Amino acid sequence: MSSKVPFPPPGFDDLSADEQADYASELWDRVTEREHEISVPDWHMEIVRERMARYEREGMEGISLEDLEKELFEQLTNSSKD
Repeated sequence: MSSKVPFPPPGFDDLSADEQADYASELWDRVTEREHEISVPDWHMEIVRERMARYEREGMEGISLEDLEKELFEQLTNSSKD
C-alpha cells in the first residue's frame, strides 16, 4: 500500500452499527470497481482445485433453489413457534 489510512477512519466509531455496515458495504463496492487489480491468494486457488477434483471424482448432489427456499422457510417458521 502506497499510503497509510488511519484505522478506523476518523469519525467511524461515532457512527451507529448500521451506518458502519453501510460504510463498509460502500467501501467494498468501491474496491470491487477495480476487481481486475485484486489478486487471488494461493490458498483460495488450492481450495478451488480441491473442490474441482472432488467434483470430478464424485460428481455433485444437491437440491433445487426452490426446495432450499422451502426448507429454509419451514425452518424459520418452525423456530419462530418455539
